[in-house]
Amino acid sequence: MNQEEIIIGIYPILEGIDSGKEFQRVFIQKDLVGDRIKQLIMELKRHQIPFQKVPKEKLYRISRKNHQGVIGFISPISYYQAEHLIPEIYEAGIPPALLFLDGVTDVRNFGAIARSAECFGFHAIIVPEKGMAPINAEAVKSSSGALLRIPIIRTKHIRSTLNFLKESGIHLIGCSEKSPKPIHELDVLQEPCCLLLGNEHEGLAPETIQILDSIAQIPMVGQTQSLNVGASAAIVMYEVLKQRIMN
Repeated sequence: MNQEEIIIGIYPILEGIDSGKEFQRVFIQKDLVGDRIKQLIMELKRHQIPFQKVPKEKLYRISRKNHQGVIGFISPISYYQAEHLIPEIYEAGIPPALLFLDGVTDVRNFGAIARSAECFGFHAIIVPEKGMAPINAEAVKSSSGALLRIPIIRTKHIRSTLNFLKESGIHLIGCSEKSPKPIHELDVLQEPCCLLLGNEHEGLAPETIQILDSIAQIPMVGQTQSLNVGASAAIVMYEVLKQRIMN
């Protein structure tokens, strides 16, 4: 772990929050109690910074210094809010093209997807606060720097964010091999849209599927019945770009 990527100790983390540093997440030793920890947790919640209680052994594997049972991971990027970014895209006179990723836990996969999203002109990637690959130096490297150029929206409440997108006139399109509808037959890709992909094993969560406007699949003729999520994301995002350029 590169020392520049972490802040150790309760007060340094509180000072980091107060100074506006972007935290990827914070680890707190499981058995820590007291007013200072309560204050830290309160500030983490107030600033919507993900935190996790972990065994002290995990903390010592990250740093042997006097971390006081708390280690914060600095994010290499700044996160956006959907409520601020979406109106800005509309104001630019462009139909938003968004990507929502749920459960993509492999850092290199995530970086590759971000690279594709930036190459195909997508305006933002939306990720849940939990259950996602960390956006760290390795992810930035895997994206060839695309994560420094494409806005990332991090959401704590997936359903409310998706509802906001729908209320903003954005068509929600789930990608699943179980759908009978090929992605190229959708007639809404030139309109404001958000593509949603889950991981290879579980796909999109049932509660997410319920809120979708459309579900589409990538046509395949081989015996292998599924694609890596990075390959799937690249194909469906290219289809959006192709339809927008050709029409």
